[in-house]
Amino acid sequence: MNKFATVLVLASICLAGVSAQCPRIVTRAQWGARAANTAQLPIRPAPWVVMHHTAGAACTTDAACAQQMRNIQSFHMDGNGWADIGYNFLVGENGAAYEGRGWGRQGAHAPGYNDRSVGMGVIGTFTNGIPNAAARNAAQQLISCGVSLGHIASNYWLIGHRQAVATACPGNAFFNEIRNWPRFNPNV
Repeated sequence: MNKFATVLVLASICLAGVSAQCPRIVTRAQWGARAANTAQLPIRPAPWVVMHHTAGAACTTDAACAQQMRNIQSFHMDGNGWADIGYNFLVGENGAAYEGRGWGRQGAHAPGYNDRSVGMGVIGTFTNGIPNAAARNAAQQLISCGVSLGHIASNYWLIGHRQAVATACPGNAFFNEIRNWPRFNPNV
């Protein structure tokens, strides 16, 4: 085997390992995002992951989740006057991750952390119940994926939105759940 073929085989093995850690990611084009131009994240890899819930309707199908993404983006852009949807990624209860601003882009989700974090959340309201297993697994896979791809620091800290600003987000039940996830920081 020549050097070029060896490099291709090794690259394929590496990419297979990375994609195995990532959940299915639905791109902005696939969910029908409006065009936006947001700032690059100034601190990379991001040392923080801030977890949210959208405090709206949940979704369990690709079509319903895509519609929720469009609804949230419209609310953030038209209602709040933001440049785009505030989150970097959201996860549906269909087990898919939806690209918001995406990797390496500064979010508008947690004042004081926007320039140094990846904002992730689950579509729905999780005050009295936690997201289903598909959503929880996808969210944890997405964090691992971000670490593997170099977008999230390997020594990152995970917090709930309520730790950054006075809010009920990510809901009492979901907040109690993420307190048991790896790298949760209770001291914020």
